[in-house]
Amino acid sequence: MSVTSPTKIPKSITISHFQKNYGKALKLELITGNRALGRRLKEGRVNRPALALTGFFKFFSNKCVQVFGAAEMTYLKSFSEQEQYEKLRELVKRTIPCIVLTRNYIPPKPMLRLVKEKNLPLFRTPFITRHFINAATVYLEYEFAPRTTAHGTLMDIGGTGTLIRGSSGVGKSECALALIERGHSLVADDLTYVSLIDEHKLIGRSSELNRGYMECRGIGIINVAEMFGIRSVRVEKRIDLVITFRIWEAGMEEERTGLDQDYFEIHGIKTPHIELLVRPGRDMARLVEVAALGQALKALGHDSAREFNERLIAHMRRK
Repeated sequence: MSVTSPTKIPKSITISHFQKNYGKALKLELITGNRALGRRLKEGRVNRPALALTGFFKFFSNKCVQVFGAAEMTYLKSFSEQEQYEKLRELVKRTIPCIVLTRNYIPPKPMLRLVKEKNLPLFRTPFITRHFINAATVYLEYEFAPRTTAHGTLMDIGGTGTLIRGSSGVGKSECALALIERGHSLVADDLTYVSLIDEHKLIGRSSELNRGYMECRGIGIINVAEMFGIRSVRVEKRIDLVITFRIWEAGMEEERTGLDQDYFEIHGIKTPHIELLVRPGRDMARLVEVAALGQALKALGHDSAREFNERLIAHMRRK
């Protein structure tokens, strides 16, 4: 089963966006090029241009952040200033978006001269090269991750990210509210933005505008964090389970054993899926809570349905 909006993959982000959102975490200091922050990153990764400095450009990744670490800086300093300028000019000719110097290196005069001539953003950071690359790659992978939206309320239930789906008015928000009262956390109400990270993890979050707010029919909009405490809201959560609410009608069959596993597909990733029928007298919040905890047990290798089935078969064989 798959009911989500079409997948979108961001084509690029500006250097300004990258600096604004991650500059503090990466300790980026802009040395020059503040008028060129509109340049665009078109690849969600970073590149060390060591081979390019030697003149080999066949596989040069010119669309991403160029990182100069100890190896690149030491190599450059082994040449005269004019030779440094020539090597860097060949690099810059490939329309790179920006340069980052790690270990708080001071840019050599030829580099500073060239980036000013070409109006190219030049940053530096105290991070060692490996740490900067690791951190920047995580941020950029999120920015360039495939994205879609799923109509449903995302909850963190005892560590299990649970997306609650269903038609309008079926009781998703009321169920979420009851779960929050029991100590669980809200991630997104009604509309969840889902990103595919590392090609296998589905990360859900709400929009910046309505994070921490819920719509309760008959009451209106409530601020969850103010009413139940800051621990009742999470910024994002991996989606581990999808639960769909359906209004019960006479003759409908319900799962009795739990041996048959259904799946819900988002971004091509299959996530365990359970369908719960809504009818008078059922504590939907309790059922969702048990389903989420059961999924957590399965992740640890404990499947209650299969364990009982094996126990039953063993008992029948003894008879």
